[in-house]
Amino acid sequence: MARGGSPSHPWWQTGVVYQVYPRSFQDTNGDGIGDFPGILSRLDHLVSLGVDALWISPIYPSPMADFGYDVSNYCSVHPIFGSLADFDRLVAAAHDRELKLILDFVPNHTSDQHSWFQESRSSRTNSKRDWYIWRDAKSDGSPPTNWLSEFGGSAWTWDEATGQFYYHAYLQEQPDLNWRNPEVQQIMPDVLRFWFERGVDGFRVDAIHHLFEDEQLRDNPVNKDWREGMSPSRRLTRTHTMDQPEVHEAIAAMRRVADTFPNRVMIGEAYLPVDRLVAYYGVDLTGFHLPFNFHLLSTPWQPTAVAALIEAYEAALPPGAWPNWVLGNHDRSRLASRLGLRQARVAAMLLLTLRGTPTIYQGEEIGMTDVPIPPERVQDPWERNVPGLGLGRDPERTPMQWEAGINAGFSATEPWLPIAPNASTVNVAAQAADPASILSLYRTLIRLRRAEPALSVGDYRSGRADENVLSYERHHGSRRILMALNMSGDAQSLTDIPASRVLVSTHLDRADECANGILFLRPDEGCVVVLE
Repeated sequence: MARGGSPSHPWWQTGVVYQVYPRSFQDTNGDGIGDFPGILSRLDHLVSLGVDALWISPIYPSPMADFGYDVSNYCSVHPIFGSLADFDRLVAAAHDRELKLILDFVPNHTSDQHSWFQESRSSRTNSKRDWYIWRDAKSDGSPPTNWLSEFGGSAWTWDEATGQFYYHAYLQEQPDLNWRNPEVQQIMPDVLRFWFERGVDGFRVDAIHHLFEDEQLRDNPVNKDWREGMSPSRRLTRTHTMDQPEVHEAIAAMRRVADTFPNRVMIGEAYLPVDRLVAYYGVDLTGFHLPFNFHLLSTPWQPTAVAALIEAYEAALPPGAWPNWVLGNHDRSRLASRLGLRQARVAAMLLLTLRGTPTIYQGEEIGMTDVPIPPERVQDPWERNVPGLGLGRDPERTPMQWEAGINAGFSATEPWLPIAPNASTVNVAAQAADPASILSLYRTLIRLRRAEPALSVGDYRSGRADENVLSYERHHGSRRILMALNMSGDAQSLTDIPASRVLVSTHLDRADECANGILFLRPDEGCVVVLE
């Protein structure tokens, strides 16, 4: 199936999304940090991989307290990445290659250096005071509520100059916008229009479930399931600081803006249970096109658990809603570190053959693993605020490994985070030359997905799920394709298979028929099988 979708399905349904973490993709100016010209120089890798869209993590001006998620200007770009002209060239180059480009949008909070917040904190009578969430201290001088920051400590910071606390769901350098203020509701859609008019094809909307807080400022209840070793912020359940009902009208307003531009997509980041996540599609699908489904990141890697997740998610989808799946991102331990390299190949087959839009995080296609970060090289503010709990996100944000040699081809100088010790062998150049590599597997699976409507837009049918094997089918017209995934380290078999032949194995070394109705699976092997 060609890029651009089909007559009955838009590109964001038939395509594959690839996440670029720009600081770590490709440096061209020798500062050890990735940039726009670097992304442009590597677009042909994405073309050869076969993906349809690149989603780029934040590129806005920022003090980088949280590496771009603290925005100081929504309608420009940070000089470390390049200029707006560089960005425009990147958009044009992507479109020339029939690649869509998706940006991050961070509507929940700004940087404390944003001019809006600087005005807001200048005095209690400033016209932008109510653009943020300011409250008086309790009678004893303590914060207005017991709410906790996601990155540790109180979610309220005292401002001495104006004698009030301001609220921040994340760092104190990231004050939350007050989305109950009509002026905030009016100005933020202009940000989307600015970038849509520059040719951006969509947005991934950050932390959308934090957009509103309880209007009555009620305390959050104690989390009875909290245990030592968990994030300190989880000592409380976020009943009154997350997933409030008002968020859905704000999402609908964003969607209305997107719908005034042709062929755009809105993707929402919300870590929520399935039954609450699907509400983010909106009434009559007027919300996000794709509320990100992160549940494969936390579901045990066991056939019955994964099968139960798929069934629950499919059953919960509103009529007409399009599913999506994620196995890795810049906030979670890398796939190959979580599952091991062998099962990472099986997971790739799962991701690229389930019904719905898949998202690949940069480096997953070559089996990159988490990189140990020496204490003196730690960058992530979460790790700095709550050290020793293993919450830091630096290990999965290390530079892309392009080739053997100095800094893995990422930069001519020392990168902002360490290069992986295995970069001399785990890199794009080495794997592109190896027909059995995990990169070759990703390319093969994406190519097959594009060629087979059953895999890109077909129906899902459940199959076997036991302690070792997960199987399911995809159907389109008379075409039936079976996926059989051995999620164990022992050989397995499926019986009573109709006349069939293997199209792809995760080992990339077979294309055989299933003799006598039996499909043999080697340890850690997945197969895509056409049923004839």
